[in-house]
Amino acid sequence: MRLKFHCQNRIGILRDVVSPFADYGLNVARGEVGGDQGNAIYLLVPQLLNAQLATLRPILEALPGVFSVKRVSLMPSERRHLELDALLSSLSDPVMSIDMDGRIVAANRAAGQMLGVRVDEVPGLSLDRYLHDLDLPELIRRNNARVNGLRLKLKDEVYLADIAPLHTESDDVASLAGAVVTLHRADRVGERIYHVQRQELRGFEAIFQASPRLAAVVREARRMAPLDAPLLIEGETGTGKELLARACHLASPRGQAPFMALNCAGLPESMAETELFGYAPGAFEGARPEGKLGLLELTAGGTIFLDEVGEMSPRLQVKLLRFLQDGGFRRVGSDEETYLDVRVICATQQELPRLCAAGQFRQDLYHRLNVLSVHIPPLRDCLDGIAELAEHFIDRAARQIGCPLPTLSEAAEARLAEYHWPGNVRQLENLLFQAVSLCEGDVLLPEHLRLPDVGDAPGPGGIELDGTLAEIIGSVERRVLAALYVDYPSSRQLARRLGVSHTTIANKLKRHGIGEA
Repeated sequence: MRLKFHCQNRIGILRDVVSPFADYGLNVARGEVGGDQGNAIYLLVPQLLNAQLATLRPILEALPGVFSVKRVSLMPSERRHLELDALLSSLSDPVMSIDMDGRIVAANRAAGQMLGVRVDEVPGLSLDRYLHDLDLPELIRRNNARVNGLRLKLKDEVYLADIAPLHTESDDVASLAGAVVTLHRADRVGERIYHVQRQELRGFEAIFQASPRLAAVVREARRMAPLDAPLLIEGETGTGKELLARACHLASPRGQAPFMALNCAGLPESMAETELFGYAPGAFEGARPEGKLGLLELTAGGTIFLDEVGEMSPRLQVKLLRFLQDGGFRRVGSDEETYLDVRVICATQQELPRLCAAGQFRQDLYHRLNVLSVHIPPLRDCLDGIAELAEHFIDRAARQIGCPLPTLSEAAEARLAEYHWPGNVRQLENLLFQAVSLCEGDVLLPEHLRLPDVGDAPGPGGIELDGTLAEIIGSVERRVLAALYVDYPSSRQLARRLGVSHTTIANKLKRHGIGEA
């Protein structure tokens, strides 16, 4: 059990606080002093039971200078460790902390993948095993300053390394304790520059608004962004719901606070719950002994974005509803209430009122989420701006690839305008990136656009009318599912496309033998 003592900062108070536990034969495994002025003491007492705490609490609170005693879920050092671990895990580049002997002290998951070992096996490894042509500790001593873009070869891959020295006290060489090394794949430098350029435009400025209809949606979202209330964003896949959510966050008073995103689709209920709400120490078999912070706590003061909220399980819907009502929740395996100030933005490509009518989504939760709402139209309804949008993506792709900027031919533009775009803006951007990479001249032609047949999605023509009504409908159903399964190759994706439940589609696919290996 972990305890927090709110107390006076005086000589001998730690000894007085620990003494009653010794009298009861309880071992204090660890203690920490915290608070702004050292006015909090944290103790880890593993064998302490609730009944023993009830007996000890009056004794402890009667000690001179002790104001209150309460249970907590984490020690301050454990919270710092969890926050640092979450931060490092979110980085896609390998990051390592090394000592002055060239041994790795700590590393993130990407570094473990690069070295070919589990992340818990990384500490203690010597970089000499992987860097044969460079004495990194000597380089750190020689420079005693930050080094950016050092080219080095590690495990037959070329990286650009950023090296930040660590000092114990002063900035002289004698106080060097090691360095933090961040590695960037040299062959992805163009991609990194592209992403930097993409981040230069932030918020609503990053949303291309060639279509008047989309421009109207952005104007509507701008008005809603500063309002500190839940926001529901509706739209098909690939329309840019998360991009709009980030823009609303940046344009709000919370713009400098964290923005975290969780996709509720495809996650098992238990995983989604621990990702969102975290879990207490020892909450279940295989859990970290110090527990885990959820995205809500990591987003404190900022905005949480829940994508595909219609896929959320009934249990999570109840917990989310409770959080929206009073800002409180409990971590998995904990009986301690946690209260946070976090704005919730949700997105869905499903019709939530229909799910409510079918009993698959809580009516009260829908009304809580639908305080503010905005609908992003599909690309096929905004084709009046597709030429300008295409030129924008072609310019972006040419910059990323590092090739001359091709122009879009009239025939290619006409083909873009005639297509039905089931994947919306994301599909258009990916298609044009591929087209620019295939184009060897200075004009982008229709043959560079690798699209399925132009026009509306093909239907099952040539229906055979022999047999009973049930047999005819079954035949049509099988052909529809077989045709759509190519583009939506799972029961969940196909269920969302057809607007029915996942179970219904799974049963029909099984009945018709579609998708079986």
